[in-house]
Amino acid sequence: MTIKTATDSGQKSVNNSFRTDVWANFMRWGRKLVRNPFALVGSLIQPVIFLILFLEVFGQVMTDAVSRGSGTIVYESFLLPAIVIMVSLTGAATSGTELLDDINYGIFEKVLSPMNRAGIFLGKTLAEMTMVTVQIVIILVLGWLFGATFATGVWGGLVIIGIGIVFAGWYVGFSIIVALLTRDSGATVLFTSLLVFPLLFLSSAFLPVETLPGWIQIVSSVNPVTYGVDATRALIITGWSWDVILSNLAVLIGLDLVFGAIAVRMLTQASGTDVA
Repeated sequence: MTIKTATDSGQKSVNNSFRTDVWANFMRWGRKLVRNPFALVGSLIQPVIFLILFLEVFGQVMTDAVSRGSGTIVYESFLLPAIVIMVSLTGAATSGTELLDDINYGIFEKVLSPMNRAGIFLGKTLAEMTMVTVQIVIILVLGWLFGATFATGVWGGLVIIGIGIVFAGWYVGFSIIVALLTRDSGATVLFTSLLVFPLLFLSSAFLPVETLPGWIQIVSSVNPVTYGVDATRALIITGWSWDVILSNLAVLIGLDLVFGAIAVRMLTQASGTDVA
């Protein structure tokens, strides 16, 4: 015979409330994304342009550079991980501005006040990751059409999508933190969008780290983009190198947890209501 206590019932109520808050926010932001296809197309334009220009203008030169003249690595395969991570960055860059609008227009106090702040953040993040997933699929197909090969096949492509989603998580949190610090949508978009390029170029995205100047190698070693690119590149070029994949993925998950926790805390303070 099982005896249900008030504590058990309360815990179930809290869990159900949290799941409901996550789902409600996921659907809310998901509908906004569907109604605004320009957001999907707009954040795709830049990575697609980079993919085409780098391949058409620097393709042969970069192939020689990354393979050290042996011709064993084509630049299409080397570049594709960088574009996947770029999609994750640009897709997550404006996340904070939308939540900031909710706060500025009083939606937080009028509608979202009773909701769990972690549920709001997670629902928003899942909606952004859904858009990022669609974008990564498009980029992978384009890369394949341009000549990129996948050492791990279709299954590796699915894992790449997962890595891109995990990578996007920390930048969603970062974008929300910047938005709540600046309290200005324009400043948030400007800062998070401009940061994309230093993050990409000061990493292993476009050239092997060992070919870069010493100070860039140091920055690259602590740059989140390097961890995302290296994990993705292993799946495309090397194969199922689980030590490389899992070690880089662990760093990204750690960043997700840190930036997510800070963002949730700041959302609680921004709303003026401490909701558990």
